[in-house]
Parts: sequence; structure tokens; C-alpha cells
Amino acid sequence: MADTKYKNPIVTERADPWVYKHTDGYYYFTGSLPGYKAIELRRAKQLNDLETSERLLVWHAPETGKMSQLIWAPEIHFINSRWYIYFAASDDQNIRDQFHHHRMFVIENCNESPMNMDWQEKGQIITQIDSFSLDATVFCCKEKLYYVWAQQEPRIPGNSNLYISEMENPWTLKGKETLLSIPEHDWEKIGFMVNEAPAVIQRNHKVFISYSASATDENYKMGLLWANDEDDLLDGYSWNKLEEPVFVSSERNKQFGPGHNSFTRNEEDTEDVLIYHARPEKNKVGDPLDNPNRHANAQIFQWDEKGFPVFGEPEAYSK
Repeated sequence: MADTKYKNPIVTERADPWVYKHTDGYYYFTGSLPGYKAIELRRAKQLNDLETSERLLVWHAPETGKMSQLIWAPEIHFINSRWYIYFAASDDQNIRDQFHHHRMFVIENCNESPMNMDWQEKGQIITQIDSFSLDATVFCCKEKLYYVWAQQEPRIPGNSNLYISEMENPWTLKGKETLLSIPEHDWEKIGFMVNEAPAVIQRNHKVFISYSASATDENYKMGLLWANDEDDLLDGYSWNKLEEPVFVSSERNKQFGPGHNSFTRNEEDTEDVLIYHARPEKNKVGDPLDNPNRHANAQIFQWDEKGFPVFGEPEAYSK
């Protein structure tokens, strides 16, 4: 049904929301936990039930070390009959330079269900440049596993760009790393020069990568990249980028800074669903990352005659 509605927010105080719909009929949900010291996993058979659903803290940050602080943007994936959660972490709460800043990590679970504490640390995802990196996602295309992430490049102005690499296995990159996108348009450079939070959806013989840009306050918004799925996805010339954002703040509906999204399907598996966080008001003071009022929303979206996603406007909260 094109008029499917969800009781937004589906989960409160969860930025960077990630939803994975598994073959067991459950939606598995994770996101950045306030305090940034653990990874929480929830599951429910209805998106509307995630707020009050079964939940478990499946991994806790150690007291010290490179995974001890600022646990950001976890994503859960099911690859080769095993569960993986990708996330970013730092070794220092306050210092953010080339030595003390986020790197990317992954944990693995070999059980049929991920709702347990049997998660094993597979270590850091090593990239060719050792620099600030976060927001990794993975996807399969033509029997190849790809990794897409945001990283700072010393030779490129700004906080982060988007990159893609093929994977040897779910915790190891192989071959070349290709630059996909840099913050180049004005709307990508408000507050901070940022391209981050990639999410992949494959439709109509294309691979689409949504991403988020600018500061994480009301200026946060989503952009879109795409390539034909028959092309070489590691060739930068295969990729295209829209010049304008595809999902932005709505003053009318009191939804500000929409972004850091994921994609899933509705309960009947008939429509695509955009999962994203947004704020119900503009950030008033201080670092917006310290404001826990980013909530997870779900919204049905459509496709145009050219086969491109049409996300529309962030909807107001349900009455």
C-alpha cells in the first residue's frame, strides 16, 4: 500500500539508525546509543514495535584502548550465514586529531540468532590511509562483497569523503580503494565539509548510495550517488552524483537534519522504507552531537519513471 504509515519516531534517542530485515521475519535494529559506550540490538516483527521491543546490549566498550570511546553508528549485516556489526570507535573522548580519532571495527556472531553476547571482535578494518574513518556499510553485487565508508584524506580539504573497496572477507579489504565523492557543493559544506553515512539500495539495474552531508544539526541532509550494476564499481568513472540534495529538513513538519539513513522493506515486502534520524527542533546551543534528540523514523518512499528513488519530505510525527 502506498499509504503505509509508521508511528514515528519508531525509536527515540537513537541516531544513525540501522534496520536489517532478516529471513526469520524480524527487523533487527541498532543505532548510536547515548553515551556512546555500548552497542544495543533490538528486534521486532513490526517496525512500529521497535520502541518497546526485545533489546540487548550485545557489546560493551573496554575501559581503555582504541575501541574504548565514542562508539558510533553500528550496522548489523548477515553475510555467509554469520552476523556482523560494523561500527566506529575512538581511544579518546576529547582529543580528535590524526592519532586520536575514530577508526572502523567489526564484531562477528556465528549463532543462528544475533540476540546474545557471543560476539567476537574481529579487529580494525585496515584502510590504505591511517586516518579518521567511520560509517562503514557493506553490500553484495554480482557475487562480490563491497565496503563503503567515510574517511579523511590529508590531501583533500574537509572532514570526510566516501570510498569503496572490494572485500577479501567481512573483516578485510583487498585491492584498490576508490574515491567516490567529496564535499563539493555548498549544501555539503555547511558547518563542516562532510560526506558520510553511506547506505546502499540496489534497484532497476543500478546501485544507489545515499549519504549525508554538512554538520549534524538542522543543516544535515542526504545526497545520492549511483552506478549501473554491470559497470566496474571500483572505477570512479562508473559513478554519478546528483548536484542537489534528495532529503532535507522540513520546517512545516518539524523534522530537522534528516540523514544517516538505512533501507528496508515494509512488513508485507511490497514497498521500500527509508529509515533515518531527525531532530524535532533545531539545535539551540552546544555541540549537536551531545544533544540526544535525534530519533529514528521510518517512511515509505517511491520510485520515479527513470528508476530513481523519490524520498519526498520528512513526515511529521504521528498523532
